[in-house]
Amino acid sequence: MFKNILLKSKESAFSILPVFLLVIILNFTPWLDLSGRDILIFVITTLILLIGMSLFNLGADIAMTPMGKNTGAGLTKKGKIGMLLLICFILGFLITIAEPDLSVLAEQTKAVFNPWLLILLIGLGVGIFLIVAILKTIHRKQLRQILSFSYMLVFAIALLVVLQGKKEIIALAFDSGGVTTGPITVPFLMALGLGVSSIISKKRDKDASFGLVALCSVGPVIITLILSLFSNGVLTYKVSDYSLSDNFFISFLLILLNKLKDVLISLSLISVCFLICNFIFFKLSKKKLSRIGLGLFYTLTGLVLFLSAAEAAYMSIGYKIGTQLASSSKILLVAIGFVIGSVTVLAEPAVHVLNEQVQDITAGLVNKKEMMISLTVGVGLAIALAMLRIIFRFNIVYYLIPGYILCLGLSLIVPKIYSSIAFDSGGVASGPLTSTFILPIAIGACFTLNGEEAVLTDAFGVVSLVALAPILTIELLGLIAIIRDKLRSRRIVREALKEDDEILIEFM
Repeated sequence: MFKNILLKSKESAFSILPVFLLVIILNFTPWLDLSGRDILIFVITTLILLIGMSLFNLGADIAMTPMGKNTGAGLTKKGKIGMLLLICFILGFLITIAEPDLSVLAEQTKAVFNPWLLILLIGLGVGIFLIVAILKTIHRKQLRQILSFSYMLVFAIALLVVLQGKKEIIALAFDSGGVTTGPITVPFLMALGLGVSSIISKKRDKDASFGLVALCSVGPVIITLILSLFSNGVLTYKVSDYSLSDNFFISFLLILLNKLKDVLISLSLISVCFLICNFIFFKLSKKKLSRIGLGLFYTLTGLVLFLSAAEAAYMSIGYKIGTQLASSSKILLVAIGFVIGSVTVLAEPAVHVLNEQVQDITAGLVNKKEMMISLTVGVGLAIALAMLRIIFRFNIVYYLIPGYILCLGLSLIVPKIYSSIAFDSGGVASGPLTSTFILPIAIGACFTLNGEEAVLTDAFGVVSLVALAPILTIELLGLIAIIRDKLRSRRIVREALKEDDEILIEFM
């Protein structure tokens, strides 16, 4: 086990160090000026972040993935489809309402929505779409068809919202899809889909296990938009105090305890459902259950450390980067935004779980290196585009509508496996570091350039862009694969014809 921890630590270091080094390098330029205290706290929290990510990745491998796979495969194999759907709905609902980021969203929109009503309805939305995703796998339906219908519905409702003069809701609505797919739910949901598809689908249907994360991200967007149609009130936003606390270690301890409560609730909900299913249906051995219990401990410890470190320091550092870059140069803001986005996605915990599962499921057809390059380029472009939107102050729909039309169009051309992976990757890439590091950068830049009143409409929406961009880049990866395959086939045909001509000449 110690060897596994060292291996995960090495992988995590390669992921987190680029973010750390970028901030340190920027601090030696005229564009960023962090105090010695800021740097010291940043170093300490980065080390905590590294330990947390290492433990989380190990815990996901030995607990979250086996739990999800056993639940999906066990219930499907025994023909308990109704029970599987009921458990999926309950899990989707309970995990979502326990998601701390959703509570933050509800607090931000309380001038328009009743916070508890919003939380409960979004939980229902996730639960319903999780059932849709499982039924899609069971009945072997095309993910792109379901997503096409879903996003047509999303943009039809969004148009009504704009016509009602509530365009400030659009960015928050699309961001709500990202906050429901956290680092706890993503490994479990992906493994759940893999478990169901391993029993139901044929071996050639490798893409059947994907789509759960993508569909679960749609429900909250639809619910938030529908609620806004029947709501009254003006949505306002006040920029938080992003400065580091004078008593940092006391502040960090309080954040740690709060995150421990949040993560413990989410993990407990999944664990109780799994244990009930195991006791009634698939009855794993004590040895396997003990290993899963150890994995849950690693997951809990790692995620609490990761989230606490990110919130305690990375939010403040991100806000300072945004304000100071915006004060220096708008062109620089866009360029460095691309670099920051590219390196930040490397440190998202669930991204590494996705890459591992994709490589295993596709038997190397889509390898980790290709996936990581696609995600880094995609998220880098997303942050650059978000900074351009802050500078020129246009509505998020000018990105989202053409973007999703292009994504859905490409899904008709590229191999199904690429489009299925692509739509899941969007929900995975928009993880906790996006909301605790990237979003504060956007808020800081927007506050500096356009003032506090513009933050709600111009800065928010960055999570939805982070979710969109990887879809495009991974589908383009699939398009490149098609082109390569055709060029290879043509070369083989030309070489064969050339050999035939040479044989014919020799014969004559």
